[in-house]
Amino acid sequence: MKLFKIISLIVIVILIIVVYLQYPRLNIIAGYAAKNMSSNVFISNRKVAVINATDNNVPSIKLAKTEVDVKTKLTTSSVFGLLSRKALFRKGQGSVVIDNDFDIHQNFLIPKRTANTSNLAYPYGTGAPSDSVFTNINYSNLTAAIENGFVENNKEFQKKTRSILVLYKGHLIAEKYAKGFDKDSKFLGWSMAKSLLATIMGVLEHEKGFDIQKPVIESLRLKDWKNDNRSKITTHHLLKMISGLEWEEDYAKISDVTKMLFMERDMTQSQVNKELEFEPGTHFNYSSGTTNLISGILRSQFKTQQEYLDFPYTELIDKIGMNSMLFETDMEGNYVGSSYAWATARDWAKLGLLYLNKGNWNGTQLFNESWAEYTTTPTKQSKNEYGAQFWTNTDGFIPDAPKDMFYADGYHGQRIFIIPSKELVIVRTGLTHKNRTGSYDIMNSLIREVVGSIK
Repeated sequence: MKLFKIISLIVIVILIIVVYLQYPRLNIIAGYAAKNMSSNVFISNRKVAVINATDNNVPSIKLAKTEVDVKTKLTTSSVFGLLSRKALFRKGQGSVVIDNDFDIHQNFLIPKRTANTSNLAYPYGTGAPSDSVFTNINYSNLTAAIENGFVENNKEFQKKTRSILVLYKGHLIAEKYAKGFDKDSKFLGWSMAKSLLATIMGVLEHEKGFDIQKPVIESLRLKDWKNDNRSKITTHHLLKMISGLEWEEDYAKISDVTKMLFMERDMTQSQVNKELEFEPGTHFNYSSGTTNLISGILRSQFKTQQEYLDFPYTELIDKIGMNSMLFETDMEGNYVGSSYAWATARDWAKLGLLYLNKGNWNGTQLFNESWAEYTTTPTKQSKNEYGAQFWTNTDGFIPDAPKDMFYADGYHGQRIFIIPSKELVIVRTGLTHKNRTGSYDIMNSLIREVVGSIK
């Protein structure tokens, strides 16, 4: 009996230690599960059971038990009953993981929207895509290329492709969806939101003369930055991810990015509070915190939050008819430019087409042509892989793709590929659980086959 008590005590102590050490991780697991469920249910109109069986059925996250209250728009996730997190859906601002101090009954501002109701054919209107036939396209090969993008032929991991769409010379020439998805399904872009935010900054430059070369401290009151070399950091440095600020971008553990996305009230401040590791402009470090700091700079350009919330929609998103788009905010009402924008594959393709046309949308210039060149010019410190919130293929990282290709790149294999030399935009969404390099085996094949079908 005495031995049993000793063993039981040891087991209890071990459990206490494990829970203590893993508690912060449980916080992030529950936060992710709640946020992901909330957005999928209330934005993408998907079923709870389906999300539990797919999106949340991944290592660690599947440990959470999640419940949705449709009436209150509250989603609650708990892990082993030890810790629970809540996410709230707000009309116009999307879902957000909340803390215990968050007032769910407050009045939330709603961004001003003006839907594009033009009867022009897609992509410039809401009409059906025009039935265009190009003699230089081998449609059998194109169809095979799209079909291959959905075929599961790798034992190590599954593609889990959800949509593939191809625009050629502004015409929809191919489109396919996995079971359960269609042209009206909204997909989370993850880091494709970075490219969206960069575009908004380009519009800000075009319309209001915003200067990306000015120090950040001229836009934001950052007292601590005035006393060291952080005072030299410009919006240009942030866009190019060469600010020199500390940041750890690792989604597999407790890191700067996971703490920011699932624990912070104001995500524009996560990067602000970091110290310099390198002189500004000398070192590339991919950072979602950096992008959310840019979102804070954007907000500083307006007198009111309502103006800030309206600007992306009235001056970009609605102007190009991305009617399905919802750009989510954090607890303080800041756009989460690093990660949280939802839209249909067709609407994501419109962003790519805007860049293919160097900022011109059906005759209206939304950002300067020089901005398109700036965002796609490779940053030397990134080994020529990164432009300004877009990735580039200048040095052939994707070997079978044209070197003038650039692209928006999101977690789990969300992509918008823009290929100027071929007049192509390719959108691919999915749930691919593979690191960035590994997932490019899928992307490389898709691009090679699509490009190869056009003579």
